Amino acid sequence: MSTKKLLSPFQLGKLEFKNRIVMAPMTRARAGEQRLPNPLMAEYYAQRASAGLIISEATVISEQANGWVQSPGIYTKEMADGWKLVTDAVHQKGGTIFLQLWHCGRASHSEFRADRSLPVAPSAIAIQGDSIETPEGKKPYEVPRALELTEIAEIVDDYRIAAERAVDAGFDGVEIHAANGYLLDTFLESKTNVRTDQYGGSFENRHRFLGDVVDVILGVWPAKQVAVRLSPNGMFNDMGSTDYREQFLYTARQLDQYCLGFLHVIDGLAFGFHELGEPMTLRDFRQVFRGALMGNCGYTVETAEAAISTGAADLISFGRPFISTPDLVERIANDWPIAPAAEVAEWYSHNPKGYTDFPSYSA
Repeated sequence: MSTKKLLSPFQLGKLEFKNRIVMAPMTRARAGEQRLPNPLMAEYYAQRASAGLIISEATVISEQANGWVQSPGIYTKEMADGWKLVTDAVHQKGGTIFLQLWHCGRASHSEFRADRSLPVAPSAIAIQGDSIETPEGKKPYEVPRALELTEIAEIVDDYRIAAERAVDAGFDGVEIHAANGYLLDTFLESKTNVRTDQYGGSFENRHRFLGDVVDVILGVWPAKQVAVRLSPNGMFNDMGSTDYREQFLYTARQLDQYCLGFLHVIDGLAFGFHELGEPMTLRDFRQVFRGALMGNCGYTVETAEAAISTGAADLISFGRPFISTPDLVERIANDWPIAPAAEVAEWYSHNPKGYTDFPSYSA
């Protein structure tokens, strides 16, 4: 029997995780053009149900929130019914699964919406750099439209409705995606938020939108079944602000007051680092957040074990290793080799190849 700390159980409110190995949220683009979770997705998640917790791929809360081809949604009853296939399959395997709630914000394009409306953001500042893959092919990023105050309130309500649908779909909790340059992250960061109203300017004002979202979701879910994901060191989607350290510590302090289930911090640098100062670590967040901390991005079994053993983290989420290694937990427990990384071309292939066709070690 392995004595790895990673394999020890973890209590989160009324939920008990079998181990501290979490499957990170990963967009896989198998929901079809209607964004409906389906039996293929149920098979994929069930294959990985030995994780202490699965966090679903990012799931859009409204049509406006769309920004990724064939990613799933949670804004209709049909979508919630589709997700019920997934949660039932995971639960039948003894697993636990949270839904990650997502609004793409400026990381979108007018071609994702029937009315061809522009993507929205705190301010009219476009992503600089690579083009975006739209339903009609690669296109340059557009300058987003700055949200009006009334629209912010409407999006907050979209999060509430999505959280309610997550209950109907049988999830065990929800994670609010406030990372990686999507809508909530762009409100947090000074690079993308130059508003002069109550949602811009100070650390408090830039945090306000995320705080509003947390407030309404806590009206639906118990606090221990709600989490938030942050990317303080991230440059994905053209992010990175000079006051990142002050803003993310402020945000973590505010989130600490809610007694949330966990704070999910992308502290690893494998996804890209903005290099505007020293990278923030889990130890930085441990000083201001008293709840459970989850680390992510580029962890190996060894570095994950060290983070748990030293108390830097309570949980570690693995992303890419879970793509090609559905039995990652069993391999860690038995010191079996972890499968080589999957080909990037297969990540978003829209079919079973590179998705549900990876064998377990003992197969």
